[in-house]
Amino acid sequence: MKLHFLSTGIMECDHTWLLLQAGNTIKDRHHKHEPAAWGECPTHAILIETEEGKILWDTGVPRDWESRWAPTGFHDFFPVQEEPSGPGFLDSALADLELTPDDIDILVLSHLHFDHAANAKMFDNGKTRILVQADEIEGVKTIDGPFKGAHLVSDFDGLNMEAVHGDEEIVPGVSVIFTPGHTWGTMSLRVDLPNDGTKIFTSDAVYMGASWGPPPIGAGIVWDSVGWLESVEKLRRIAEETGAEVIFGHDAEQRKSMKIAPNGHYS
Repeated sequence: MKLHFLSTGIMECDHTWLLLQAGNTIKDRHHKHEPAAWGECPTHAILIETEEGKILWDTGVPRDWESRWAPTGFHDFFPVQEEPSGPGFLDSALADLELTPDDIDILVLSHLHFDHAANAKMFDNGKTRILVQADEIEGVKTIDGPFKGAHLVSDFDGLNMEAVHGDEEIVPGVSVIFTPGHTWGTMSLRVDLPNDGTKIFTSDAVYMGASWGPPPIGAGIVWDSVGWLESVEKLRRIAEETGAEVIFGHDAEQRKSMKIAPNGHYS
């Protein structure tokens, strides 16, 4: 088994969206004139090569982010860095490994927000299975209009999405963990590697290391705060039981320590 950490675009944003931390994103009256805590918000995808096939976790942001997001206003709040020498998008990250979307057997979407499911239609090829938590599939059916919050319907409408129910093993050594709260059906990913041990990728169940705690620190984008807190503690129990390394959904500092494809992998 090999695990590749793929760079799929780096957004920038006011970190209050990600972290409601006193003294950091929440200022007291003595610091009310200080600028907002604006910084990087990287996205990633995970490619897992197994004996049962190639599994991709999430898809990052789209190349046409500015025009696609303009009707929602997201382009002003989450602009994507596009320096020529900067991080790539999903298609280039796959190409660096000499892969195309047709090479992916299973795509697992942690949830259907605009920075995770944006490239899902690249895999609408009649071959790739697309797995989404059942509660997420049912939740987006209630959206009346082209978008609601960070769900952009055009990212996933018409896709043949297979429902995952709760915690489920996808193939031996690769499992999803049901961690709702951020959205109806947010999932985290657990991969049990023979050499590098267990890795848990939280997606947006936990944005950053500073969110992890204990105690966990909430964020500006959480659908169900109580459910979110329960999910964080569920992940903490699993991490403690397995000795897992926990990789957070949008942590710029943690990203610096990762082996980023094609310059390294985990096994």
